[in-house]
Amino acid sequence: MAKKFHNPHQVKAKKFLGQHFLEDETIAEQIADALALKGYDKVLEIGPGMGVLTKYLIKKPITLYAIEIDRESVEYLKNNYLNLAPRIIEKDFLKYDVSEAFGDDPFAICGNFPYNISTQIVFKTLELRHQIPEFSGMFQKEVAKRICSKEGSKVYGILSVLTQAFYDAEYLFTVPPTVFNPPPKVESGVLKLTRKVNYTLPCDEKLFFRVVKQAFMHRRKTLRNSLKTLELSDNLKANAIFDKRPEQLDVQAFIDLTGLIGNDEKQTD
Repeated sequence: MAKKFHNPHQVKAKKFLGQHFLEDETIAEQIADALALKGYDKVLEIGPGMGVLTKYLIKKPITLYAIEIDRESVEYLKNNYLNLAPRIIEKDFLKYDVSEAFGDDPFAICGNFPYNISTQIVFKTLELRHQIPEFSGMFQKEVAKRICSKEGSKVYGILSVLTQAFYDAEYLFTVPPTVFNPPPKVESGVLKLTRKVNYTLPCDEKLFFRVVKQAFMHRRKTLRNSLKTLELSDNLKANAIFDKRPEQLDVQAFIDLTGLIGNDEKQTD
């Protein structure tokens, strides 16, 4: 039987945050346990709300930090997790400079993420990949599946390729709406990201991001058409890879493609 999180001071989910509060402690415990806790000793929980996940993270042999934008939730956490209180950050993660808390130290990310900013959280994680070796959390199921999907899938896209270029992505399990207050209209999904041992790409990384984003802006077109704005040489465009659509390329193929384009640009300068 699922352990239910009882909180007499339950804050109503605020629509502008897109937050739904998890009430099933078993799921919270599984999210916390997904972290391997290797290669770092600090964890940042994003959007802890009323602490259902915090309760399990704080038991781990790590130094826990929490970042929360909702003032009522911050007050509740400070009153109920006294040891955590000095490391509760009342800021918006997307705008927060993590060096204020972590300097250059590595840290993991964990959380039950607000649906409306979950994709942006992943993109910020990618920007901070040199500091974030591991990541576990809950998303809208559709987003979690997209992050973990492989080439050939209808949901395979920008988020899939960019994330999997630097992290091994694993979809762990699906969570029903009934374990939240208020219940969302969709299912949720829990995933884990583990940074690759070699997460430096053998190509121009800025160009890689540009190529992937440009390719999927017109996902039904061949790469020859979707990458027109890159002004490629006729010789390069004759390569058979440009006959394919972006969803047909795996991550390594996008890396190889970026290398070809990078070399082509050098030759045409």
